[in-house]
Amino acid sequence: MESILISSCLLGNNTKYNGKNNYNPKVLKLKEKYNLIPICPEVLGGLLIPREPSEIIGYKVINKIGLDVTKNFNEGARLSLIEAEKHNIKYAILKDGSPSCGVNYIYDGTFSGTKINGMGITAKLLSLNNITLLSEKDIEKLL
Repeated sequence: MESILISSCLLGNNTKYNGKNNYNPKVLKLKEKYNLIPICPEVLGGLLIPREPSEIIGYKVINKIGLDVTKNFNEGARLSLIEAEKHNIKYAILKDGSPSCGVNYIYDGTFSGTKINGMGITAKLLSLNNITLLSEKDIEKLL
């Protein structure tokens, strides 16, 4: 059975910055066809649950109280790539909008809820390593 990487929050794991999740019932169908490898790059990078929300500002990731957490995001991305390589991952389903996992959009860095086109730190690294990225809106494509 082929393995795919998936944002842990989409599986119902409470890994979001606010201690909640982004459970998506469509992932149940994926379990019938794929071995799902959950990741939360922010947690892998050493950030706690809950934690201050973070957004990408230029080349840095800054949390809402002004702390530079770029190092944590880069480490989480690195460890996510190692996990992907370990399981010979070709596809990753990531939570859009996340500063780690955003596939199509991220937030603009003003903490105002404004979305812009862009990719999260982990999404970029996985993409650069030839892993096909899908957002939670694209789950049907793998079914």
